Amino acid sequence: MNIDFKKGGGLVPAIIQNADTLQVLMLGYMNEEALRATQNSGYITFYSRSRDCLWQKGETSGNTLSLVNITADCDNDTLLVRAHPAGPTCHEGTISCFGSQGAQGLGWLADLTTLIESRKKMDPDKSYTAKLLQGPLTKCAQKVGEEGVETVIAALAQTDAELTSEAADLIYHLMVLLAAKNMTLADIAQELLDRS
Repeated sequence: MNIDFKKGGGLVPAIIQNADTLQVLMLGYMNEEALRATQNSGYITFYSRSRDCLWQKGETSGNTLSLVNITADCDNDTLLVRAHPAGPTCHEGTISCFGSQGAQGLGWLADLTTLIESRKKMDPDKSYTAKLLQGPLTKCAQKVGEEGVETVIAALAQTDAELTSEAADLIYHLMVLLAAKNMTLADIAQELLDRS
């Protein structure tokens, strides 16, 4: 990566994106030293323009950003940094510096994956998801089959609203089945990418 630090007076903007949900979390600035520190430590480090020093995100709050990858834009003067956040990113306590709302659209499915994973350790009497995850695998698989049939029926003989509801049930139960097999939708997405 040959970054053009000269164009911005030694700094380049670094757009931080959640690697799972693709939600934009914040914008910071990096100089060559901050970029090197990020790559060496695996944690996002910025250059503070107001304090004139390097700072690692989360060094005081604990809300770090673990590096996944860095990509430069077409002019090599802006960085897209994908990371895994440990807690809220914004100093105001929100997920993103661009608002308190979490990931939207398909990105929200990554949050649902995390929620389903957290249910593995819950009391099955208090959580339907935990009951499925802690029960026999055949029960999870059966639910996917049932919801698949209900989705087909809704598509052929019911309203769009009913189809939407049944498709949501199908996707949820598929995600639970994948979690039971220690897989996620990301594995499915990768398979589809490999086929294209």
